[in-house]
Amino acid sequence: MPTTHTYRSLIITTLLCISAVASYARESKPWVTLTNCEYVAAKYNDGDSFRVRSGTNEFTLRLYYVDAPETTMTYPDRVQQQSEHYGITMDETLRVGAQAKERVQELLREPFIVRTHWASAAGRGRETRYYGFVEVGGKSLAEVLVSEGLAQAKGVAPNLPDGEKASVYMQKLEGLEQAARQKRIGAWATTQEKDVK
Repeated sequence: MPTTHTYRSLIITTLLCISAVASYARESKPWVTLTNCEYVAAKYNDGDSFRVRSGTNEFTLRLYYVDAPETTMTYPDRVQQQSEHYGITMDETLRVGAQAKERVQELLREPFIVRTHWASAAGRGRETRYYGFVEVGGKSLAEVLVSEGLAQAKGVAPNLPDGEKASVYMQKLEGLEQAARQKRIGAWATTQEKDVK
C-alpha cells in the first residue's frame, strides 16, 4: 500500500513536470513584433511596467531582465530589498523609482517597438501584464535603464528574439550595471557601499 511519502513524491514530481511544460510552452511561442507602439499614461506606470497601445490593442507591459525601483510604499518589502541592493535609503529608492518612471516616459514619447511572447507577468494587480522587450531609437530600453543606474539586471530572462542566449544577455546587463555603479549615477549616486571603484 502506498505511503504518504510516496503520494507526496508523486505530487511534487507532477508539479515539477507541469512547471517544466509551462516553461517550455512560454519559450516555444513565437515572438510577436509590434511596431509604432505608444506609451499610455496610467496611474500605476513605473520604470519597468507601463501601459502600451499598439493599434487598437492596449495592455500593460513588464520589461524582461530588469527591475526598476518602486515609486510608492505599496510593497514595502520590495522597496527594502531594492534599497539594500543599491545601498541607499528607502526614500532615496522611491526617488530613483520616480526618476526611472520619468525617464521611460521621456524615452517613449516617440513610437517604439515591442517584442513579446504574450507570456503573463504575474503581478499583484488585477490586470494581466505581459512580458516584453522594448526598443526605442534603435536602443534597448532595458539597457538604457540599467546603464543609467535606474534599474538593476534582474528578473525573468528568456532567450532573446534574435536567438541570443539569456545567460549572455544577462552578463551584458550586469556589466552595464557595474559600469553605472562605478560611475555613481542613478541609484548609485548616493550609495553607501565602500567597495564602489
